[in-house]
Amino acid sequence: MGTIHRMQFLRVKRLRGTSAGQAQVEFLLTFLFLFIVVVSIVEIILMMYTYTVLADAAKEGVRYATVHGCNLTAGCSGTCTPTACPDPSADNVKASVRNILGLSLHDSSLMPITVCYGDPPGCAAHSNTSNRVRVTISYPFQPLFGLGWPTVTVRAAAEGRIFY
Repeated sequence: MGTIHRMQFLRVKRLRGTSAGQAQVEFLLTFLFLFIVVVSIVEIILMMYTYTVLADAAKEGVRYATVHGCNLTAGCSGTCTPTACPDPSADNVKASVRNILGLSLHDSSLMPITVCYGDPPGCAAHSNTSNRVRVTISYPFQPLFGLGWPTVTVRAAAEGRIFY
C-alpha cells in the first residue's frame, strides 16, 4: 500500500512540474496584445489622414473663395462696400471643396461644409468692416475595425482674407 501512495505522489508531483501548454498561452496573450496595439495604431493613422484631408480641403475652399468669392468693390479706400454677391450660398466654394474631398477615401456626402463671409460668429453675407472668409468641415469618423470604439467627429477649418 505504501508503494502505491508513493507512485501516486510521484505522478502528481510530475504533472505539477510540467509546463506543457505554457508557451502556447504566452504566445496567445502576446499575440492579442500586439494585435490590439497594431489595430489601434492603424486607427490613429486613419484618423490623422482624415483630419489632413479635411484641413487641405478647407484650405482649398478658402483659396477658391478668396479668388472667386463674393465680389467687394475693387479699389475702394477706407470702408469698402460689398457689391451683390454672385454666390451668396457659397455653392461654388462648396463644390470646389467637394472636388478635393472626392479624391480621398471618404464619403463627402457625410461632410457638412460651412462657408462664412464676414466676421465670425455672425457669418453674414458680408460685413462692411471685414473681408474674411472661413470654411469649416466636419466628418463623423467611423473606426475601420469597429471593435467598440466610439464615433469621433473630426473638424477642420481654414480662414483667409479676400484682398482686392
